[in-house]
Amino acid sequence: MADQSNKPSIRFAGFTDPWEQRKLGGIAQKVTAKNLDGRVNEVLTNSAEYGVIRQTEFFDHAVAKEDSITGYYVVEPGDFVYNPRVSVTAPVGPISRNKLGRSGVMSPLYTVFRLTGNTNGNYLGYFFKTDLWHGFMKLEGNSGARSDRFSIGDETFFEMPVPVPCADEQQAIGSFFSRLDSLITLHQRKYDKLVVFKKAMLEQMFPQEGETVPKIRFAGFTDPWEQRKLGEVVDQFKELVPTPQNGYVRMGVRSHAKGTFLTDVNPGAQIEEKELCRVAPNNLVVNIVFAWEHAVAITAENDAVALVSHRFPQFSFHEDMSPNFFRFIILDGRFRHHLWLASPSGAGRNKTLNVKSMLEYGFVVPHKEEQQKIGNFFSRLDDLITLHQRKLELLRNIKKSLLDEMFV
Repeated sequence: MADQSNKPSIRFAGFTDPWEQRKLGGIAQKVTAKNLDGRVNEVLTNSAEYGVIRQTEFFDHAVAKEDSITGYYVVEPGDFVYNPRVSVTAPVGPISRNKLGRSGVMSPLYTVFRLTGNTNGNYLGYFFKTDLWHGFMKLEGNSGARSDRFSIGDETFFEMPVPVPCADEQQAIGSFFSRLDSLITLHQRKYDKLVVFKKAMLEQMFPQEGETVPKIRFAGFTDPWEQRKLGEVVDQFKELVPTPQNGYVRMGVRSHAKGTFLTDVNPGAQIEEKELCRVAPNNLVVNIVFAWEHAVAITAENDAVALVSHRFPQFSFHEDMSPNFFRFIILDGRFRHHLWLASPSGAGRNKTLNVKSMLEYGFVVPHKEEQQKIGNFFSRLDDLITLHQRKLELLRNIKKSLLDEMFV
């Protein structure tokens, strides 16, 4: 039976030979050239998330001083950089390739290396996006005196085994993942544009503070918006239910206006709440302990299967109010600030909301027909944003899976 240990699970058609095992030092060498003449003044860093980027883009300020970078290594386009700083996403530190198309300098804390033979840099860059080399690092190195930095000597580092297929297969793998990255970038840009567009439209389609008419309106609506208080358009909703003995579904409210979530309380679990209330859809609900952290939402249809304690008061809207419209009213920073002011200090992060003060919140609102049009517009926009977000997640998951399957 043929040895499959040096063959990936997924390959392009036409490639059947086993991959060679090479040492990193056999295909690359350490870069030791320093910026002695000061000809390069752009300081780079290697981030686990973003790869090789300008230092100021990652830290928002220059960490290195201009008079100290003469001792930094010069990183040419295509060079690789190992950053010994560990993180959740880079448990032994990341290795990234300089894809900026220009030279920069990096601190001697980094290990910079350059390919010496015919190994495809694009292929090798994607190999280092897998965790297949982590085992060697963990076996041969250690976390050192500082828990946030990985320690491994240069000589040992360059003993790292690297799987190398033939040149054509390297080219095919590198090109494939480059195209996949381009597709991910395209969808990321579409998603980012939609998020920015939504933010801009929220600012334009709702009146600014002190105003009663928005800058952008649907055709046919000209009346100024009316000044109201929250307590004038909602009623408290409280429908008590017997304490369940066989388990139930509990609803919670995420901070930062991120919506609701459901969890199962199993049969036999100790139920601390003396009173539980039924959740109704299209209600305003707030977590009174974390309201200061913007823990507020409008309940959805699927929330109606759940129960909540007294810590999650609900409010139903009057007939002339559209709950869907209020999904976007509660996103306003002014409402978030009002919730913070209405939550006196408490122990730690727990600051109990004064519900009466919350209901004093003032805002302007149009007639119901305009409310519904605005709410529907932003709901469709949210659906589009969610669609692009899911596409992004799918593409990233596909990439992660293929990185696992197309390397050995």
